[in-house]
Amino acid sequence: MAGLFITFEGPDGAGKSTQLRLLADHLDALGIPYITTREPGGTPLADKIRALLLDPEHSAMAPKTEALLYAASRAQHVAEVIRPALARGDVVLCDRYIDASIAYQAAGLGLSPDMIRRWSEEATDGLWPVRTFLIDIDPAAGIARIRSRGERDRIEGRELSYHKRVRETFLALASQEPDRFMVLDGAQPIDQIADEVRREVDRLLKEWRYMPCG
Repeated sequence: MAGLFITFEGPDGAGKSTQLRLLADHLDALGIPYITTREPGGTPLADKIRALLLDPEHSAMAPKTEALLYAASRAQHVAEVIRPALARGDVVLCDRYIDASIAYQAAGLGLSPDMIRRWSEEATDGLWPVRTFLIDIDPAAGIARIRSRGERDRIEGRELSYHKRVRETFLALASQEPDRFMVLDGAQPIDQIADEVRREVDRLLKEWRYMPCG
């Protein structure tokens, strides 16, 4: 049985990582085999690329360099972690994926969305998630959450206008692929968002025959 690939996206500070963790707890309670992972990163090599990408000292990094590093990290991540897990029949929960590159490197930095999509599809051999949960939040509120936690990384520290472009692109992507995306209001209570995520995933699990119907 092929596994089920689910991603979480959203502007910085939206709470996507929290929702991924809560969904993992739900799968654990159900006895469903799963893995959690993240981008950039997810493997020893990809984590080294992550460190380069997020280090505030690399402020002079060119936009295309940034985009290509994300694609390189993703290629290793998919080959080493995601595809093997799906081949085992696991549910894969991933914190960010290709949509993030389109939002952050294309719209955010002014690169071609088609180019970013092409690089990412080449890196992953065309692997896309079955469901993407987009946790939406006003960028100013998201950045305020991050500031309250302490130091920001190179991407989080960019100007508010950048984060606004990122959010607009995420919402545009969701409107273009309504069958894949589920948009959730990140300003809602955490438990309320988690309930919506769990209901949708339970439905998917029945479709994928992880759980009995009825």
